[in-house]
Amino acid sequence: MGYSTLIFLYRKGWKEQSDFKLAADFSPQTKVSIVIPARNEEENIGKCIQSVLAQHYPMDLLEIIVVDDHSTDDTAGVVESFGLPNIRLISLAEFVSTDLNSYKKKAIEIGIAQSSGEWIITTDADCTSDPNWISSMMTFQQDTSAELIAGPVKLHARQRFLEIFQALDFLTLQGITAAAVYRQLHIMCNGANLGYSRRAFQAVNGFENIDAIASGDDMLLMHKVQEKFPGKLFYLKSISAVVTSLPARTWKNFWQQRIRWSSKAEKYKDKNIFRILLLVYMFNLALFLLFVISIFNFDAIIVAFILLLCKTVIEFPFVNSVAKFFNEKRLMTYFVLMQPFHLVYVIVAGFLGKFGTYEWKGRKVK
Repeated sequence: MGYSTLIFLYRKGWKEQSDFKLAADFSPQTKVSIVIPARNEEENIGKCIQSVLAQHYPMDLLEIIVVDDHSTDDTAGVVESFGLPNIRLISLAEFVSTDLNSYKKKAIEIGIAQSSGEWIITTDADCTSDPNWISSMMTFQQDTSAELIAGPVKLHARQRFLEIFQALDFLTLQGITAAAVYRQLHIMCNGANLGYSRRAFQAVNGFENIDAIASGDDMLLMHKVQEKFPGKLFYLKSISAVVTSLPARTWKNFWQQRIRWSSKAEKYKDKNIFRILLLVYMFNLALFLLFVISIFNFDAIIVAFILLLCKTVIEFPFVNSVAKFFNEKRLMTYFVLMQPFHLVYVIVAGFLGKFGTYEWKGRKVK
């Protein structure tokens, strides 16, 4: 939905990448630390922890570290109520005494410093996972010797327009992520399901030099790891490794989230990535302007509809195949309907990501 350029460039990467199956004889050997930054997640953190505790992975090789980012609700109380030795609650307030532009990066950094696993997996406090999530990640890691693994994420969408819109957009981004990473262009990943070795995190000095950027605990870190360990980054295309996240509940929260995502586009050292993202933006802007011009010039609407048709023809088969993988084919019923809304969304979010500020979790961010 609006990502025709990226889909056209990398669509084969999705098809060529086979689905990974969890080996029946997998023997876990690696200790894994699940790091969960949480701010005001009283409603969700309990379900998140329960889904981790339900993993088909030895509990003696698994630790859960929740970093409470100055929550004003009972997030900490929910975590403490589990009372298990392999669940640790860390208060970020004990480590941070000054204002930051990226509390989430600092929370992850502190969580990793306090952890003991050879492998780090991050997720968000509003996420739940398949019982084979960690086993799939670690089997894949053993098979590939990966230093970083981008895992699959989907949104739990009900019948509300806003949720369906987000879920379709997210499916498209996941497909592009998988295809691009497969072709060794590391433009996307998601911190809701991201794994990397402690060695890799330490080798790139963690979030150093990107810690002042509000967003990018996932994609900007991925780019740093790629520079240090080329060829050791992968996307795990496996239904058993899917993490399910919640969509933004309000339009305000949705826009704030998407502006936050857009704000890191120009922060990549590899300017080819920025140029590609700029090309996507300019295509959507040009199409939108054609529809505006058509109000005064009827010929322009013919060109606009031809481009819109080409865009739909390119995008639909790709997104449909991604929706099939995630068992979300029902969403494709709304695909064509969402096209004009998505066109406006890409333009507005891209512009505000460059020139605007936003609020996230009650904080105003530059």
